Amino acid sequence: MDNRVFESAAERTFQYQSALPPLPVPGLEDSLNKYLDAVKPFSTEEEFRRTSVLVKEFGEGMGKDLHQTLLQRAKGKRNWLEKWWLSSAYLEVRMPSQLNVNFGGPAPYLEHCWPAAEGTQLPRTSLVVWHTLQYWDLIRTERLAVHKAGNTPLDMDQFRMLYCTCKVPGIATDTIHNYFRTESEGDCPSHVVVFCRGRVFTFDGVRDGRILTPPEILRQLTHIREACEREPEGPGVAALTTEERTRWAQAREYLIALDPQNRATLETIQSSLFVISLDEARPYSTPDNYTNVTLQALTGDPTVRWGDKSYNILCFADGTFGSNCDHAPYDAMVLVSMCFYIDQKLKASGGQWKGSEAVRDVPRPQELVFKVDTKVREDIALAKLQYRQSVSLFITSCVRAPVCSSLLV
Repeated sequence: MDNRVFESAAERTFQYQSALPPLPVPGLEDSLNKYLDAVKPFSTEEEFRRTSVLVKEFGEGMGKDLHQTLLQRAKGKRNWLEKWWLSSAYLEVRMPSQLNVNFGGPAPYLEHCWPAAEGTQLPRTSLVVWHTLQYWDLIRTERLAVHKAGNTPLDMDQFRMLYCTCKVPGIATDTIHNYFRTESEGDCPSHVVVFCRGRVFTFDGVRDGRILTPPEILRQLTHIREACEREPEGPGVAALTTEERTRWAQAREYLIALDPQNRATLETIQSSLFVISLDEARPYSTPDNYTNVTLQALTGDPTVRWGDKSYNILCFADGTFGSNCDHAPYDAMVLVSMCFYIDQKLKASGGQWKGSEAVRDVPRPQELVFKVDTKVREDIALAKLQYRQSVSLFITSCVRAPVCSSLLV
């Protein structure tokens, strides 16, 4: 596909944001009628009659006052609903995020140019990471084409949340930390974080103002893989992100109190562009059946993905790929747009790097070592146990559900 579909020199990615119309407040009568339409299929005649009476009373009484309150709120906000929705649907929810809130699934690359194959994980990952960095650069320099419905520009704000974004747990409510900046706004983090065998590493995706090439990224990933193969597994602190939100918040506070370096490590993970998960699973999916890779994306190894990150690239040992993303910062179509971009680029190159094989003198990856004690290890073990139990229930419920079971055959 022509590159101009993705890039635009005539328009900047976020140039229409301030000109977008505010979110309108639906009419009270329209909302009440839609509510009745929604409950009617699930009500008996008598139940629906009583419900209609209550709705009429509400519309003529308290509903009018509440509707005026909404209209007043909307006068001072571009989006009167956003903060409420974000809080009630995501940030105040206390159940574990990974299986209940996050979205994930397979990448399409195996269908077009990369069938599952041994020995391909790192070379393919290096190319996917390079394209992902290129997409970040399009957004950072505001060259990503504005999405439109016909000639009408759409809201592009959620693209800011794809990179350098992380949800941070709180005792009562979580918060979203976003470190992304466009080039005109200032400095933006450019490091990535890699999880492998319960250990954590980081390296910068940019050197001397230029994005690392796939051969340079491959060398960094090779250093990490070799270190993990010759040394013991790490503690798998990432498993704590699968916990119930308040318990994860408490475990996080304990980690920070245990050693100041733990706070710095958490900050490095939170501010990173994205997480690269070197997963040892081999889903061996095919274009005709994405079941196994989808299941791994949703329920895979919790020690090699950070459940609160806006984007975990899941790189499986058989050379297939998936993703797992916190849902709070953005909707899935943002990720779909990026994956489509990468898929088109891989198809155009036949899944091969056709540039220079030269490798610059780039600093080796740095390992991020959490200071842990007996309590932290026990917390991790409990989180992993609960996660496995939840995964088992998740799979069982899917098998029993008519729609899901058709996907698991």
